[in-house]
Amino acid sequence: MGNLLPVSFYEGLAYGLVALGVYITFRVLAFPDLTVDGSFPLGGAVAAVLIISGVNPWLATVVALIAGMCAGLVTSLLNTALRINALLAGILMMVALYSINLMIMGRSNIPLLREVTVFDQAAQLFGMETSITFSIIFMVVLIIIILAILNWFLRTDIGLALRATGDNEQMVRGLGGNTNLTTIMGVSISNGLVALAGAIIAQNQGFSDVGMGIGMIVLGLASVIIGEGIFRPRNITSILLAVVGGAFAYRLFLGIALRLGLPPTNLKLMTAVLVVVVLAIPYIRKKLRHEWIPPPARM
Repeated sequence: MGNLLPVSFYEGLAYGLVALGVYITFRVLAFPDLTVDGSFPLGGAVAAVLIISGVNPWLATVVALIAGMCAGLVTSLLNTALRINALLAGILMMVALYSINLMIMGRSNIPLLREVTVFDQAAQLFGMETSITFSIIFMVVLIIIILAILNWFLRTDIGLALRATGDNEQMVRGLGGNTNLTTIMGVSISNGLVALAGAIIAQNQGFSDVGMGIGMIVLGLASVIIGEGIFRPRNITSILLAVVGGAFAYRLFLGIALRLGLPPTNLKLMTAVLVVVVLAIPYIRKKLRHEWIPPPARM
């Protein structure tokens, strides 16, 4: 149990990028985007192929982020330009990305253990060894930068338009706003963050695999729901912090379950149970207070 906390902390920070991406689509835009399961391995695939080809790992990571944004762009265009249902558009793109990732990689798995990664170069720059401690420091700095940018962006006029689109799209259109543009922007940013997470995690774990994105949408949603349930955020800054905190709590919970002897094959079941419990708590509280409870949402 000794290294459970630092490992969970690193994983919470790394997968926190996925959670932030999912938060933008599901909570800010109210856009049920399932592209995440494909854009996560897309980031890892692009970064891995470029790194083994001799490209600087920092540049490879940036290109992976751009590739993820392009995937989100296609998903949002399917919805806004072709009027395909948002959920179906995400599913179509997720399925297409599986084959695209295989084409990019040329095989199902690319090892990076002998390659120089962003972690190696950053550790060398500061005269440190690549270890779990340095990985945590690296991710803390990266998360702080990403959170600062998102916190600033979501308070700008464009960011407020993005948030308003998710709250009341018809009102934004009535005021002359271009909701198609804000949707495209939000979904692209979301998948860019997810692909960035895929590139970072692939470099840290030493390989990129075509199946590494399975369940990412569940992880992201669980992190968002757990973060909101535990921390009760009130403003945009606290919400962003709560989402990352939710990712940490989620990975810590799974780590404890594994250490207690839970078979890895049951992790998805534990995730479902955890999310159900967190979602049920507000309902139970209202029941105990005899408050009015609205009918369940269907979409």
